[in-house]
Amino acid sequence: MPQLQRRLTTTDAVVIGLGSMIGAGLFSAFAPAAAAAGSALLISLLLAAIIAFCNASSSAALAAQYPAAGGTYVYGRERLGPFWGFLAGWGFVIGKTASCAAMALTAAEYLLPAHAKPAAAAFAAALGAVNCVGITRTAKLARILLALTLAALAASLLAVWLGGASAPASVLPPAPLGVLQAAGLLFFAFAGYARIATLGEEVRDPQRTIPRAIPIALGIVVCLYFAVGSTLLVALGPGLAASSAPLADAVRAGGLPQLAPFAVIGAGLAALGALLALLAGVGRTTLAMARGRDLPAPLASVHPRLATPLRAELLITAAVVVLVLVTDLRGAIGFSSFGVLGYYAIANASALTLPRELRWFPRALPALGLAGCAVLAFALPWSSVLAGLVCFAIGAVIWARRHRKS
Repeated sequence: MPQLQRRLTTTDAVVIGLGSMIGAGLFSAFAPAAAAAGSALLISLLLAAIIAFCNASSSAALAAQYPAAGGTYVYGRERLGPFWGFLAGWGFVIGKTASCAAMALTAAEYLLPAHAKPAAAAFAAALGAVNCVGITRTAKLARILLALTLAALAASLLAVWLGGASAPASVLPPAPLGVLQAAGLLFFAFAGYARIATLGEEVRDPQRTIPRAIPIALGIVVCLYFAVGSTLLVALGPGLAASSAPLADAVRAGGLPQLAPFAVIGAGLAALGALLALLAGVGRTTLAMARGRDLPAPLASVHPRLATPLRAELLITAAVVVLVLVTDLRGAIGFSSFGVLGYYAIANASALTLPRELRWFPRALPALGLAGCAVLAFALPWSSVLAGLVCFAIGAVIWARRHRKS
């Protein structure tokens, strides 16, 4: 049976991780997080970064030992048992398919707001096609989108700083729950490094490349997020919580509002970069679950010439196109965060079972990651928690029925 091919270098893996994280969080997560945490936003960002570092360490160690497509679906099966692997994969595929639709809509509403839904469907179809024809093309396009995004972001931040925008500071929240809830929402922004792990079967020298690529990508993004978060708080103050396009609003609030289009274009390109990497990651996890007989076997097919999981990619792309046409998923950040936190809780639990010689960190690190994921997940808005629990319960029932039949 044809297999995926190891074509990605360390630079390729870092770029894909950066594209996922920058697109997912910079232009979508700060406003709802600010509504929960107020001027304590940076404290929430620090908490999210600490938990993300724990998760990244666990994921890197596990990916080095199990360099196969599927990420925590594979790690959970190998270290904890088939049920926990299935739950991780289920939460990832369902939550991230919704995130794909949200990213497509975000890109369309920035770049073509008058025709958002058809444009979002076209973006999803086009990037899905890129993923279908080869991972090297995905990596090349990710590099282009990331370079353009960073250029637009740099222009936007310079416009805010040079324009002298400032606003009164917002009031600190009266209780720590708001800080925890915001940290859970901001965790959505860091989850892109999972793409590196889920593409583990296509990375060259994975025992060396993955443990290097994940912390490099995460470290760059943490620094960037703190710079952007600080800028938005200074420029917009309490208005950040109500903004649908905070970076563009921050530029308009200063003395150089004519540069606001850079923020708009940057947001659209960042969302497209995130969508590209998300589609690749969900497709590979779907492939892995089909190989494990947790999804229909035909989805385990790898195209003999393109070396891509063509059927899985086509299915996920079609699902995203349908979702963007029939519903509005801009409010899906909380649901996606719950699913991702559950996914990483299983990753940390898996890392706890690794012997000392297979990890370069103390057991306290994945233990902290596991506890942090649980706390942040249940600190999210109740509607997100409820939807996430229902999603995982449905998955558990499906697994139990398939297991009983087998």
